[in-house]
Amino acid sequence: MTRSTPRTVLHRAAGSFAAAGLLAAASLAGAAAPAQAADTPVFTLGGPAETALHPYPESGKPKSSTVGITLNNPSEDEENGGFGGDFTLTFDLSGVAGVADVKFDGESSPDCKVTGTKAVCEDWGIWPGLQGAADLVVTAADGSENGDTGTIKVTGQADGATFTPFTTRLTVGGPDLVMERLPLKSELTPGAKQQAPITFANRGTRDADGVLLTLRYSRGLDIPQRYSNCEYTVDDPDLPDFGWTTALCSVEGAFEAGATYTLATPLTLEATERAYYDTFLYGIHENSAAQRTALRAGAPFERGTGGVLKAVPAKKGAAARSADLDPYDNQQEADFRTENTADFVAYGDQVAGTEGSFVNADIGFRNEGPAWIGHIRSGEDVATVDFTVPQGASVATKPERCRAVTADGQYREDQNTPAPRYFCNTSMTVRDGAGLDLRFELRIDKAMVGASGAVTVRNTFLKNPKLPFDPKPANNTAYLILNGEGDGDGSDSGGATEGGDGGSGEPSTPPTSAPDPAESPSGTSGSTTSGGSSSGTAGGSGGGGGLASTGSIALIASGTAAAALAAGLVLFTAARRRAARHS
Repeated sequence: MTRSTPRTVLHRAAGSFAAAGLLAAASLAGAAAPAQAADTPVFTLGGPAETALHPYPESGKPKSSTVGITLNNPSEDEENGGFGGDFTLTFDLSGVAGVADVKFDGESSPDCKVTGTKAVCEDWGIWPGLQGAADLVVTAADGSENGDTGTIKVTGQADGATFTPFTTRLTVGGPDLVMERLPLKSELTPGAKQQAPITFANRGTRDADGVLLTLRYSRGLDIPQRYSNCEYTVDDPDLPDFGWTTALCSVEGAFEAGATYTLATPLTLEATERAYYDTFLYGIHENSAAQRTALRAGAPFERGTGGVLKAVPAKKGAAARSADLDPYDNQQEADFRTENTADFVAYGDQVAGTEGSFVNADIGFRNEGPAWIGHIRSGEDVATVDFTVPQGASVATKPERCRAVTADGQYREDQNTPAPRYFCNTSMTVRDGAGLDLRFELRIDKAMVGASGAVTVRNTFLKNPKLPFDPKPANNTAYLILNGEGDGDGSDSGGATEGGDGGSGEPSTPPTSAPDPAESPSGTSGSTTSGGSSSGTAGGSGGGGGLASTGSIALIASGTAAAALAAGLVLFTAARRRAARHS
């Protein structure tokens, strides 16, 4: 399994898989605590349920593993829910005497001391949410043997607070499942199919009792087979995420130490008609109820109805189950670039009102496909809606994601008073059939017939406005028209597009009707507010950032698991561009 990269989508949710130990830590940290007085906070200790130790070597130094102990403060009040007092964590090491040697990471656990079979860590302050408490550096003890096992019990104490204790197990030896990298083609065309003969090895000291194959692929990819020993879930289509499909496949058998296995029938990986930038992640774990529960992370799964997915060769017979010796090589990933396009079509509005009145204008754009656009690695916003306010009107309230700029698009410190122009960034994903829907409330300062302001969907860089994936730039601009001819009653009469497919640019019906922002299928509609950030950034609704551009990443569960796993598998939040970068 790969290390978590320093970013988070825990949007969205989220957004997943992480190292097996961290998943177990998050689930254990959420275990039920005993009933307490309403005014007494209860903090839950957690960590990996079990950690495998590399056997003590015949020569040289033993190889170490890290056991991360976590502490969960369940308060949802980020400002006032913290505990501002001293607390002590005590580690009973007597259960691993002769099995493991335990030290503490000096950087993450600076105030921890080990005395005999007891260790004490002192600290101050417990903030809301899941956080690291201490990192134990563990090695197999000299004289220990393969299969030796023992436990460490962690307790906490503080005046005015209660701690739920936690016990973790250390075992010498175990399986070490390693996923091999597939030689997949990365440059594709829509409809392209290629075989994925997933292959893995057990390089540990003991057999693995069954394996759990984990597959995760973004919206533009598909694996048509739906095996009966696999269960599947697809991200909510109304959430602005990468549209992940996740499959968990339980493969029976005793997978021998030192042996290599491949699927009896290769998987078929297909680039669909909506593919553009996509990612495929595939991992292998030892199968267990705890592992399956952790990877499901509360998401709804449905079992496939096809044949049985098998790995060969497989040795029949029982095998002792244990933790993975090295959980950071269990996963591989592949990125794909499909030669495809997405037509971003801007839409405007027509509104009318008397001098001094206020009107609502709905503007934005739709992605008419065929491709979905998602910046999975960088987490960068896909596009910007660039809105120029019509002459004779001023903005009373704007969507929160929009920032005010000067008439020539430069940075504007004042975000609270009306501006001549607004930039509204999307999130890092725009699905096919979705888009960005924005509602501005305007004040009619001066009744002018036919005043108009441009609504343009463009690249996020003002100096390079072309959308590289859009083959029809003529429909990237529409207009918001105030008091157009025949609009004396103030009713909305549809959008105005510029050019279209070579048209005249006269007011017309939008390419797709502008939906109510509250019901946007993209989940990216901006709310109206008189405030706004003065930092020069635009908020996104993608919920966190993309996957790291280098190194390996952890598979990310969606939905409610995101919050529970925050400390153990934090994905990075995409760095937002300041106004100077847009100029």
